[in-house]
This record gives sequence, structure tokens and C-alpha cells, in this order.
Amino acid sequence: MDPASVGGIGIALVALMVSMIMDGGKPTALIAPPAILLTFGGTIGATVAGMLMKDAKNLPKVLKAAITTKVSAPDASVGTVVAFAEKARRQGLLALEEDARGVDDAFLRKGIEMAVDGSDPEEIREVLELDIEALKTRHRTTAKFFADMAGYAPTMGIIGTVMGLLHVLQNLNSPGTLGPMIASAFTATLWGVMQANVFWLPISNRLKRASQVEVHHMELLLEGILAIQAGSNPRAVEQRLLSYLSPQEQQLALDAKEAAKKAAA
Repeated sequence: MDPASVGGIGIALVALMVSMIMDGGKPTALIAPPAILLTFGGTIGATVAGMLMKDAKNLPKVLKAAITTKVSAPDASVGTVVAFAEKARRQGLLALEEDARGVDDAFLRKGIEMAVDGSDPEEIREVLELDIEALKTRHRTTAKFFADMAGYAPTMGIIGTVMGLLHVLQNLNSPGTLGPMIASAFTATLWGVMQANVFWLPISNRLKRASQVEVHHMELLLEGILAIQAGSNPRAVEQRLLSYLSPQEQQLALDAKEAAKKAAA
């Protein structure tokens, strides 16, 4: 699990609670079932109404993946691709057929299998780029889902506040109850704004960032696959793939390579 999402949301919630206590308030004031029901239920309902049902059904799975999934480490893939390039250079592409079946990454496995089958480089690039575009489309859809929720949540909070204030106006003949009733009315706005900025927007942004990282990883693999098929020198393949990485990731890849050499010796 990548701790960034859970840790970030946790920090935001702790900051909210501590600031409320320092200001003389009580966190228990946030326990308002009507406001929680309206903001969560109304937000989800309004968002689902603007989507297709097949997209909405994936919400629980996407939410779990957004929080818990750890993105692939591109530096590890460089070593795998270079190892394939070295074997293909020594023994030919057909020698990779058995190894390809044991690759966990479906994108890399598909590309290697196409190369072993003798597909044209243009065909391999076209097919794999279509896979990348399909991934981008899926990720845009899910990220938009949570971005839309962030847009609806504050509005639902305002609706809850207006409903509460209407109730206040109906009870003006009881001045002693107006303060708590007004405070309760504004709790809905607080829940709506908090949802948008603590939950939904961060999740949407995490999905966008994870998509960028995964697409970058797939583009790295695509270049490696085409280089393997072209029979490029393994050292040239390695240098080409390292150019896709940040300096820190490049160092991690080189350290992993040295460690593998020492282990083999």
C-alpha cells in the first residue's frame, strides 16, 4: 500500500479535529446523521446520475484501488527488459518464448509474445499504443467520477444548510433553541466542503497521477520491446530506457544491476 493517500487524508482529518478543539469546539459536533446522509448520499446519487451504470458499478473497486494500489517501479522493469535484450541478442527472439509466459506484467508479456511471433514493428507499436490509449480512457473516466463528486459535495452541503435554516425560521418563537439549530444547519456545509477537499479531490488527483506514472511505464516498456525486436545492443537498450527515468530512479536501476551481478558471481 502506498501510504501517501491514507497518510495525507489522516493528516487533514487530524488537523481539522485539533483546530476545532483549539478553537473551543467539540469534534462530536460533526456527528450529525442528517447532514452526513444528505452530503454523502446526495453527492453519490448526483454523480451516478451523470454517469453510465457500468462506470458506477466499478466505484467500490476503483475507490479501493485508488487508496491501496502501489504503482509499478519503472527502475525494476529496466533490468527485466535489458535481460530479455541480452538473451535475444545471444540466442535469438525465439529463446524468449518460454520466458515471456512467466512475465507478470501483461503489457510486457503481450509485446514480447508479438515480437517472438514475428509481428511487424509498426503493428506492435500500433497494438500496444491502442492498449495505452484504452488505459488512459479508463483512468480519465474514474478520475472524473471523483472530481464530479468533489464538485457536487459542497452544493449538497449548502442544500442541507438551507433546509436547516428553513427549520430555524419555522421555530422563531423559541429563541432559546435557535443557536443550536443554526449550528446544526451549518454542519451540512462543513461536511460538504470537507468531503470535497479531504476525500474526493485528493482521490481524483491520485488517480490522475497514478495514471501518468503507469502510462509512462508502459511507454518505457514499448520502447524496450521494439528495441529487442530490432536486435539492438543491450547496452544501448539500457541507456534508452534509463533516459525515461529520473536521476534517482536511474541510480536505483543501476544499483539493482550491480546487486544482481554480485549475486550471480
